[in-house]
Amino acid sequence: MSVVAAMRLPLAVDLGGFVRMLRRLQVPHRVVEEGQEQVLWVPEHLADDVRQLYQRFPEGNDDLDIEGAGLPANGPTQPSLADQARACKVTAAILLLCLVVAGVTGLGDNLSTIGWFTFLEFRVQGEYLYFTPLAQGLAEGQWWRLVSPMLLHFGVLHLAMNALWYWELGKRIELRQGPWMLLGLTLVFSLVSNLAQHYTSGPSLFGGLSGVLYGLLGHVWLYQWLAPNPLFSLPKGVLVMMLIWLLVCLTGVVGQLGFGQVANAAHVGGLLIGCLTGLLGGALARRKLSA
Repeated sequence: MSVVAAMRLPLAVDLGGFVRMLRRLQVPHRVVEEGQEQVLWVPEHLADDVRQLYQRFPEGNDDLDIEGAGLPANGPTQPSLADQARACKVTAAILLLCLVVAGVTGLGDNLSTIGWFTFLEFRVQGEYLYFTPLAQGLAEGQWWRLVSPMLLHFGVLHLAMNALWYWELGKRIELRQGPWMLLGLTLVFSLVSNLAQHYTSGPSLFGGLSGVLYGLLGHVWLYQWLAPNPLFSLPKGVLVMMLIWLLVCLTGVVGQLGFGQVANAAHVGGLLIGCLTGLLGGALARRKLSA
């Protein structure tokens, strides 16, 4: 299914009502900010219908049905997973890398291959792990280790939950702010959360996307607060649930129940840096809207 830019409108135009109507009519679409414009992308065969619909209902219509909208009789279809992956290439690529690393490391069971991705290089001697100091590793050119732990996962549930949330949050940012922004945020959030965990817990094994996820959550949360957009509108309760889960993990209950140790410093570090980027990005977007 090919998609085209059906409309290009100034950032100051509020598309919220129209986008809600498209969502209710199950019309596949996405809105992307490009410079001083917002671009509405839809399937090519629906572009003319969507343009005509906007001429009739620029602010949306809660009572309109598919027949009244003049859309095809068989109704529109939601984009397939493959179509979404093509539209969100960075989101899909990061998740693919996590899957590949999960296979290479046996989901955390293969110590020899885990060592390729850990924050610190280590050697196994008996029942102990001996870690190379961070400064020595960086001096030897192992800079990738500053971000590579985000690709490591320990168990199927760990991977599945992180992948689900990265897909939900990552594609929102990629569609609104572009693939390079998502890639940059992912790397920055990984760097900050890994450093926070390392300097809090000392040399240790840790990994996963959860620090990045809390960064993406904080970014979307405050960006949306300052510059609302349908793409950044999270389902009700998601923010509260993730913040409650963060607090529960901080109490140490999860580890005491036998679910393994949680990288709490990575979560907090990711959330804080994500809130900062959300504030800065949201403030700039709001300034553009008012310009």
